[in-house]
Amino acid sequence: MSKGQETRQRLLDSAQQLMYSRSYSDVGVQEICKDAKVQKGSFYHFFSSKSALTVEVLEQLKMQMIKSILMPAFAKDLTPAKRFERFIEYAYQYQVQIKEEYGYVLGCPMGNIALEMSTQDEKIRKKVEMLFESIFYVFVDVLDDAKAVGEIDSESDTLELAQVCLAYGEGVLLMAKTKNDPEVIKQLLPHVSKLIGFKANKQ
Repeated sequence: MSKGQETRQRLLDSAQQLMYSRSYSDVGVQEICKDAKVQKGSFYHFFSSKSALTVEVLEQLKMQMIKSILMPAFAKDLTPAKRFERFIEYAYQYQVQIKEEYGYVLGCPMGNIALEMSTQDEKIRKKVEMLFESIFYVFVDVLDDAKAVGEIDSESDTLELAQVCLAYGEGVLLMAKTKNDPEVIKQLLPHVSKLIGFKANKQ
């Protein structure tokens, strides 16, 4: 990695950490540069604005989520129902780790940005929408597998169920953040199996 690439990556990493632990609006370019140990002029060499930086931070978050949570959770070594159970455990453990590090449950980083910025910045809104769509299709894939092996009804609309999973999961993360308690995830997220309609004798 070249020196320029290293500088750019430090800016992305600092922005991601600061925005996730606080908020988009609460973090300015100057603070990001200070945290990344980068001159402000260098920031604008790499990014035209904080908004442009945030779009790339969101892409980085997506890749991290795919690698650390979605791919291992939904690996096809388990039945579809068990994959969902593993995903719930990974989501729970991630927020436990976050609370240990920051003292707070921080919820979904993409959901946080969506709540704050969707009416303020169209480029950010569109990016978050695209990232949620990526997660949506991961859910569609595992639900199609569940349908194929008879774990859910053959007439199930997997596109609709995937939207339900995404919306319910985001809601649970918001409740966990509001209560500052990751146990909310362990308590509520398993109910997604009932919403999906997994057959008890198949799990």
